[in-house]
Amino acid sequence: MKRLLAITTAMALCTSGAMASDSVQAEIDNPDQWVLQTGDYANQRYSKLDQINKDNVGDLQVAWTFSTGVLRGHEGSPIVIGDTMYLHTPFPNIVYALDLANDGKIKWKYEPKQDPDVIPVMCCDTVNRGVAYADGKIFLHQADTTIVALDADSGEVIWSVANGDPSKGETNTATVLPVNDKIIVGISGGEFGVRGSVTAYDMNTGEQVWRAYSMGPDSDTLMDPENTTHLGQPVGADSGTATWEGDQWMIGGGTTWGWYSYDPELNLVYYGTGNPSTWNPAQRPGDNRWSMTIMARDADTGMAKWVYQMTPHDEWDYDGINEMILTEQEIDGEERKLLTHFDRNGLGYTLDRVSGELLVAEKYDPAVNWTTGVDMDPASDTYGRPAVVAQYSTEQNGEDVNSTGICPAALGSKDQQPAAYSPETELFYVPTNHVCMDYEPFRVSYTAGQPYVGATLAMYPAPDSHGGMGNFIAWDNINGEIKWSIPEQFSVWSGALATAGDIVFYGTLEGYLKAVSAETGEELYRFKTPSGIIGNVMTYSQNGKQYVGILSGVGGWAGIGLAAGLTNPNDGLGAVGGYAALSDYTALGGQLTVFTLPD
Repeated sequence: MKRLLAITTAMALCTSGAMASDSVQAEIDNPDQWVLQTGDYANQRYSKLDQINKDNVGDLQVAWTFSTGVLRGHEGSPIVIGDTMYLHTPFPNIVYALDLANDGKIKWKYEPKQDPDVIPVMCCDTVNRGVAYADGKIFLHQADTTIVALDADSGEVIWSVANGDPSKGETNTATVLPVNDKIIVGISGGEFGVRGSVTAYDMNTGEQVWRAYSMGPDSDTLMDPENTTHLGQPVGADSGTATWEGDQWMIGGGTTWGWYSYDPELNLVYYGTGNPSTWNPAQRPGDNRWSMTIMARDADTGMAKWVYQMTPHDEWDYDGINEMILTEQEIDGEERKLLTHFDRNGLGYTLDRVSGELLVAEKYDPAVNWTTGVDMDPASDTYGRPAVVAQYSTEQNGEDVNSTGICPAALGSKDQQPAAYSPETELFYVPTNHVCMDYEPFRVSYTAGQPYVGATLAMYPAPDSHGGMGNFIAWDNINGEIKWSIPEQFSVWSGALATAGDIVFYGTLEGYLKAVSAETGEELYRFKTPSGIIGNVMTYSQNGKQYVGILSGVGGWAGIGLAAGLTNPNDGLGAVGGYAALSDYTALGGQLTVFTLPD
C-alpha cells in the first residue's frame, strides 16, 4: 500500500500544472452554450436562459431538423460551443459538426470504422450518450471502447486509444468527462462478466494516467484501507475482495457506464458502479463490494476518498450507475455540499459529498416493495443497509424459482436517463419507470465474450396504479418526498432540462417533447417528434435567440424490441414483452428537432 501511495503522490505532483477544467468551466459559464452532456460539472442540467419561459413556452415551434441517418436508440444530446453544434449517433457513432451560423451546414463528419461484431455484445441497444468538449477537442468514446480526440475545427483525429477488448464483452455506451488535464471514462459489459473500471487518460496524448477497478485488491481499486471510508469508517485492507468468494471478483461486474460529476473545489469525481456478475445471486455469496456503489475519487490520482454501497449483494440487477447531482443546500441551518442520486433500486439518496455521510434514503416510487427502507441509525450494525423483504428476495427464494411481483423491475425506478435540478425551486425533476417484474435466477458458467446473465425476466406495469409505466416527478431531496407527479403511459426514458424560465422539459417514449411548470408540473406544451424520445433535452442561444434541442429515435433498453426487431417477450432481458405496446405509437428514426419561439 505504501508503494501505491507513493505512486499516486508522484502522479499528483506531475499533474499540478494548468488545468483544462478551468477552460471548460469558462465555456460552461456562458449560458448560450451547452458544453457537456450534463450541462455542467455538477450534473444539474439547468440553464440560466429564460427567453423561453412559462408564459410563452406554449408558442414554441420547430425551427429546424436534422436527420442523423442512423436508426436504433438515440440517447444523449448535441453540444454547442460558439456557433458550432456537435451531434453524435448510435453505432457506428458518427459525429457531425454543424455550422449554426450557416443554416446548419455540415462543417465536418467523422465516421469511425468499427467491427460490427461489437453489436452482439452491447447490452440493451447500440446507444451512445454523446461527445464532450475541452481545449479545442471533441472527445468520443466509441462502442468498441476506442477513445478518440478530434480537432473541434477540422474533425481530424489527434489521438486514439483502446480502453477495452470487445472480444471479452467490454464495450462502451457512455460519454466522457474532461477534468483537469484528463479524460475520465468508464466501461460497459456487466452482462458479460466484465470487471468494471474507471480510467483517466491524458487529454493531450491519450496516455493512461490511472485506472481504478470496482473490485479487487487495494492496488486495483485504488483504496487506502485506513483513509478511504464507507459510512465514516475505514474500509479496511482489500475490501474489494473480502466480500467475494474465491476469485469471483475477477469477473465481478460493477461496470461504470453511467454519468460522472466533478467538484473542482474538492477535486473529486463522483460516479456509480453497476450490478455484480452474474445476475444469479447464489453464485456470488457476500456483499460483492464494490459493485452498486457511489464512488468519490481524487481526479488526479484516482484514489478513493469515500464509498457507499447502496445495494449489497444485489439480487435484482439494480445497477448503481445513475447520475450524481451536486448541489449546495441548507440542512438544519447549515449550508452543505450535497450529492443526490436516484438509484435503480427505487431509493433517492442524499449524501454529504465531502464526507460521504448518508443523510436521506427514501423511495421515490411508492410501488417499490423489495425493501422496507434503509437503516439510518449510525449506531446500528446494519447502518446504511436496505432491509430486504423475503417474499421478493431472489436469493432467499432460490435458483430456478420464479420470484413474482418485484418492484421495481431490473431497469429500475429510473435508469440512466438523467434528472435535472433547479436552484430556483430546489427541486429535482426525475424521469421514472413504474414497472415491476418476475425474476428467475439460474446457474450459468462464465466464458469470455459470452453472456453471463443467469436470470430470466418478465416486466409489466406496477399493479394498483394509474396503469401506465412511468411518471415524471418533482423531488425534495432534503425531506425525501415527492412534491408532484405526472403519470405517463410508458416509462420516461428522456433526460430532463430545467431552466430559469420556470419550466422543465422532458421527452416521452411515444415521441412527445413536453414542457411543464417547474412549480406545479402543469403541462404547458407538447409536440410529437418523428420517433420515440430517449435522448436528453438541451438548450442554447444564438444571435440572441434561445433554442431547445432533442434527439428522437426510439430504442434503449425500454425500446429494444423496436430497435432490434425482437418479438420474444423474454428477449431484451424481459423488456420486449413489457413494452410490446410501444410499437402502436412510434417507429424507428433518428432525428434532431430544434424548437424556438416565433419572431
